[in-house]
Amino acid sequence: MSKTLVTSALPYVNGVPHLGHMVGCLLPSDVYARFMRMMGNEVLYIGGTDEHGTPSEVGAAKEGISVEEYCNGYHQRHKKTYEDFELSFDCFGRTSSDANKEMVYHIFEALDKNGMIEERTIKQIYSIDDERFLPDRYVTGTCPYCGYDKARGDQCENCTKVLDPTDLINPRSTISGSTNLEVRETKHLFLNLPKIEPKLAEWVKTREPYWPEIAYSIAQKWLKEGLQERCITRDLKWGFPVNKEGYEDKVFYVWFDAPIGYIGITKQWADANGKDWKEWWYGAKDVDYVEFMGKDNVPYHSISFPATLLGTGEPWTFVKNLKGFSYLTYEGGKFSKSEKRGIFAEDAVKEYPADYWRYWLMANAPESSDSSFSFDLFAAVVNKDLNGVLGNFVSRVLKMTESKIGEEVPAGGKNTELEAELIKTLQEHVNDYFKYMNELEFRKATNELRAIWVEGNNYISVAEPWTVIKENPERAAAILRNCISLIRIFAILSAPIMPKIAEDMMNKLGLSLKDVTSIKDFNVEKEMNALQAGHKFSVGNTLFERITPERIEELKQKYGSAK
Repeated sequence: MSKTLVTSALPYVNGVPHLGHMVGCLLPSDVYARFMRMMGNEVLYIGGTDEHGTPSEVGAAKEGISVEEYCNGYHQRHKKTYEDFELSFDCFGRTSSDANKEMVYHIFEALDKNGMIEERTIKQIYSIDDERFLPDRYVTGTCPYCGYDKARGDQCENCTKVLDPTDLINPRSTISGSTNLEVRETKHLFLNLPKIEPKLAEWVKTREPYWPEIAYSIAQKWLKEGLQERCITRDLKWGFPVNKEGYEDKVFYVWFDAPIGYIGITKQWADANGKDWKEWWYGAKDVDYVEFMGKDNVPYHSISFPATLLGTGEPWTFVKNLKGFSYLTYEGGKFSKSEKRGIFAEDAVKEYPADYWRYWLMANAPESSDSSFSFDLFAAVVNKDLNGVLGNFVSRVLKMTESKIGEEVPAGGKNTELEAELIKTLQEHVNDYFKYMNELEFRKATNELRAIWVEGNNYISVAEPWTVIKENPERAAAILRNCISLIRIFAILSAPIMPKIAEDMMNKLGLSLKDVTSIKDFNVEKEMNALQAGHKFSVGNTLFERITPERIEELKQKYGSAK
């Protein structure tokens, strides 16, 4: 059995995730993990909250609570949101855990032993009014590269360029807004990236067949520009205290300990379940490691994190496929919780079931370029694809069979060339669906899934069982039996993207997805004969709700419009 390790980028614990976060790393990683499990692989799917660094300190200060209390509250809020979105993490952990602290200390000591850590005196922004150094996100200003006037001290979210606070033009304190700043000297520890650059460059070349263009090009751009030593310590209180003499009053930089969090969370899972984390991360064999993230996180995962592991000289598991995503915008603008613009994940599932959102997001995943969300587009896809194509087929078939024959799979009749052609066409679509899922091409995979549903609708429209039954009941029975078998096939193939709806479809047939052991060698002809005549089913409720124009306008008013 193949082993598949899946990690989703760890969202900062401050604030709540919006739909862009969901489609940029969380949802695709879940779809892939579910697909790999259904393929019969042994899967470990890891997620969690990124809790150290300035975002947590700033957020806690704004809310007037301790950083620990702040992180505890938002960790639970994230966890609840992801559960509501049906994300199937094997472990949803925290970068602030003792398990991660142990891993961070081990890796740092190995780097230090190998001469990969340098001590330096650097110049850093000091706020006279706040009476403290201002690392990273404690400083805001204008990006020197693109001119964006709200760039953070660690990275410009507009052009994704990684920055130092001293790079910013017209810097100001994030804490107080003060511009009464000066540059002072302070000692810090650096990771010597230039020392490992040749080895890292050779490793990155081996990733070209597996990484999408967006990830590979970003990594090559960084290497072409030449790597610089990277500061891995900060003058903060919240974080892991540095385990090196003379630096105990500093903490590790969040981007040093956060990726190590994948390993730490795995250890957290292993300790709780009597497992060995090393089977996945250290000296592990036959593990395919796949990472999911937004394009702004790609530099850290394609350069910094692998360089950190390479620098230890130890047998860590390295990422095989790094799936980077572009951005999802809200009607062409940005999601903004503070400005009440855009729908956030915890609110989305209160308006419609998670599978509505899961399908729309995967059908519009920003893989090669940015995508834009709007309620008009959302309603159009739900009404056409889910309600009109899939939901209508399921309801139509089961109601017709119930009224004409009864609530059981009908017996009698034989298949014809029409069914042979249907099976051939479906198998082609299924093969492409599997191909795209394996290649992490989720928009294409979702398009193939919809095409499979369409073929079912085409079949029943051409076969016309409602007409045939008047003159040839046996033939009509065969047609409806095939259509009920298609519902089962639709449910199995839809499960990675829409797990709840898929289970609902299976339940209508008196079945469960748990009964499906593996779809690795999915043969449509065989699956069309899986249900025996006489098998009971129930019509039940409709699968989807149509979204009316009035409802669309209500949602627009409630969640604002882009500016």
